[in-house]
Amino acid sequence: MDYTRFLPAAVQAALRFDPPGAWIPELPPGCIRLSAGYPAAELVPAQQMVQATANLVNSEYDLPFHYAGSPAAMALPNLILQRLMERQIQAAADNLLITAGSCQALDLVAHALIDGTTTVAVEGPTYMEALEIFHNYTDRVVSYPVDGEGLQVDAFEEDLIRRRAGNQPIPGLLYTIPSFQNPTGTTVSLDRRRRLLDLAQEYDFLILEDDAYGELSFAKPPIPLKAMDDSGRVIHLGSLSKVVAPGLRIGWIVASPKLVEAFSWFKKDLGHPVTEGAVAKYLESEPLSARVLTLREAYRKRRDHMLQALRRYMPDRVSWRTPDGGFFIWLEVENADTKALLPRSLATGVAYVPGTYFYHEPGQGANALRLSFSHVDFQSMEKGVELLAGLL
Repeated sequence: MDYTRFLPAAVQAALRFDPPGAWIPELPPGCIRLSAGYPAAELVPAQQMVQATANLVNSEYDLPFHYAGSPAAMALPNLILQRLMERQIQAAADNLLITAGSCQALDLVAHALIDGTTTVAVEGPTYMEALEIFHNYTDRVVSYPVDGEGLQVDAFEEDLIRRRAGNQPIPGLLYTIPSFQNPTGTTVSLDRRRRLLDLAQEYDFLILEDDAYGELSFAKPPIPLKAMDDSGRVIHLGSLSKVVAPGLRIGWIVASPKLVEAFSWFKKDLGHPVTEGAVAKYLESEPLSARVLTLREAYRKRRDHMLQALRRYMPDRVSWRTPDGGFFIWLEVENADTKALLPRSLATGVAYVPGTYFYHEPGQGANALRLSFSHVDFQSMEKGVELLAGLL
């Protein structure tokens, strides 16, 4: 019996793509994980979170363990709003929705705004989990190329002009990671940010800004798109995954009150009072404004170490750009199929993510791969680059 016939058309379409996590093979023991976009272990504030949780329980006893939650958890939105204002994002309580990480935020936005008739514009390449989420709701996904200044807005505009002239659907939503993009590490220039906002107004679409890495700048931090948004067309996604810890599953959406209300309709959980309360206690004693300064310097040193290793070991047929923030370096290799090469790389002792998984269109990115400098120690990082370079 073909049980897939019970699935909506959008889900059937999504099943044509590789399933979630398909790129993650079983890693051999001791394999160097240059694939892992995780924070560095020594930068996760484990002991401080232990203390914050103890403070929460000592001050509120059983309250965080009930459905009703706790006063500390209810204080978390204001702490996040304060940080958003420090980053020039003007938002009030009715503009903010706390979520279980940025993936839930993405899914809530997709659930509310996308159906089988919606065209979604994305960068090529882009965050693979976002593609998986969009494919759950529509098969009308179109991608536009990325260069050293991020999304090629000219190419996007040319297609908008063509679509309007040909009476074709205009994308209702543009998903972008404008600052230190996953996977390429590129940042959309200020001029392109302004042009994107103008295009959203001219062609009547919304912009979904994924700002997961926006705090992790190694130079002057870029201005979030939401901070430049005068018309309410930008939906801003943020997260503590990269600046505190991913296991906390704390993210948020900033949007107009009506959109936040719509997203809230699909958020069926009652929040996570223990985690949210403990995080609030932590942020009261360890403000993000101070923490991100430490993180920026630490990850800048990690980036520099990987760049030195790449220059030392990689053959001439491999090229890359220097990211100004974030966790990743994107490599392009002449005449290579990085997906086919991955099993040999794992057997050699180093893991990476093949570029093809970051594209909507099958076959694109076959000669590219993503390396992470955020997680492994310096010695393992250098050894991993050396092993990969020898294989290439």
